[in-house]
Amino acid sequence: MLAKVKSVAVYGIEAYLLDVEVYIATGMMPSTVIVGLPDTAVKESRDRVKAAINTCGYKFPHKNITINLAPADRKKEGPVFELPIAISILIATGQIEVPDIQNYAIVGELSLDGRLRPIKGCLPMAFKCKELGIKKFIVPTENAYESSIVDGIETIPVETLTDTVGILTGTIPVKPHKIEATEAFKESSDYEIDFADVKGQEHVKRALTVAVAGYHNIIMIGPPGSGKTMLAQRIPTIMPPLNLDEALTTTTIYSVMGLINQKQSLVATRPFRSPHHTISTAGLVGGGSVPRPGEISLSHNGVLFLDELPEFDRKTLEVLRQPLETGSVTISRAVTSVTYPANFMLVCAMNPCPCGFYTDKQRECHCTPHQIQNYMSKVSGPLLDRIDIHIEVPAVRYSELTKNREVQPSEDIRKKVATARTIQKERFNDHQIKVNAHMSSKQVKKHCVLDNHAETLLHQAMMELGISARGYNKILKVARTIADLDESETIKIEHISEAIQYRSLDRSLWK
Repeated sequence: MLAKVKSVAVYGIEAYLLDVEVYIATGMMPSTVIVGLPDTAVKESRDRVKAAINTCGYKFPHKNITINLAPADRKKEGPVFELPIAISILIATGQIEVPDIQNYAIVGELSLDGRLRPIKGCLPMAFKCKELGIKKFIVPTENAYESSIVDGIETIPVETLTDTVGILTGTIPVKPHKIEATEAFKESSDYEIDFADVKGQEHVKRALTVAVAGYHNIIMIGPPGSGKTMLAQRIPTIMPPLNLDEALTTTTIYSVMGLINQKQSLVATRPFRSPHHTISTAGLVGGGSVPRPGEISLSHNGVLFLDELPEFDRKTLEVLRQPLETGSVTISRAVTSVTYPANFMLVCAMNPCPCGFYTDKQRECHCTPHQIQNYMSKVSGPLLDRIDIHIEVPAVRYSELTKNREVQPSEDIRKKVATARTIQKERFNDHQIKVNAHMSSKQVKKHCVLDNHAETLLHQAMMELGISARGYNKILKVARTIADLDESETIKIEHISEAIQYRSLDRSLWK
């Protein structure tokens, strides 16, 4: 007796169709074998499936059962195949009849009592079903919100194995779960925090506005308690809103990692990820025997915040260099390789010295120049070379905390950023890039022309302040963004002057 049920699996963030084939034969010694490169979790499925079938009132056959997960040359992992395996066994043993079973794709993890548990990666699975023309997709109830965002297929939520059998045999009416993508996007696109929450630090807010407007990576240097983390957390609130395509891409990554809430359909706000400095290389960029996305991919279309930057392992930080250049990360294994999107804005924060009070006017620093130099050298030059803006964040004064003056909210700042982004979009309309931070040397030469006064000031700054040659292009890119915020076609001396102020680490203070 042979039965075949369609299912879907995920490798990386891409889904692929999978056939669950069950062959049952008589034999002297009953056995159940799963083939098709299953991992340990898949092999353990046979025991859960057996218990679920029996507790739901059906009979698990005491015969030789061969379960094949095709294609056989791909590694299978996780308990996602348990529901289709159970249905295949029931069909193969003649306990149920489902003439149109090939119209369905089925996924789900079974508990011992036949209830279904949520799985990872339902959104890319739903997209694959739509691509292949499969109209009906049976999923655990808790996954219905994310998969039903896909138009063109029926997402059918089920709670138990018994419910699934009832739907397939027609004894229970089908009630597809449907969500309007546009409405779900609007409902989930609000932030709970705002730049208006931050007292003082107006010059830092300005630097962050410039950074977001041109998609420049930024590092904040200041003593503990100066508000670096609080400011960083609010950067997504001034970034342009996600469009629907960006939201779907981001949600796909979170779906694969199992980070979608039960009642959540879309990740509609810019991601903000802040990994601890003890994170491993695999945790940051992705990895594992079966590659999984790392923090940089979870930050896609959003912000990756690295607090206490010198405390991160230097080798771990070095792997950021390629994703910062390409906007993606490729993880290679012996058999295959997986590419994940990783287009994020890098925001870093650090103390100016080991004790943290080197630049604090109120508290004394006890670090020696040698200690300070060693501390700053923990961050490599090639990584700093990819950070356009360095801004000092001083301790907030008491008068600033108690002052009752109107503070600019995130919405107003976001409008200014949107205007600057529109100018950049028109400027690079014929190119692959969209923002000033990604300009090549040729494009910098074309779009960052200075008048005589601005050129003189920049030359003087490089000579007197010790700004390195690598900082030259950074200053021009940032100045171009500042001019865009002012809606100015030309880069003026005030734009260059402000851009020079954003190169703190190029000065002799920490050298």
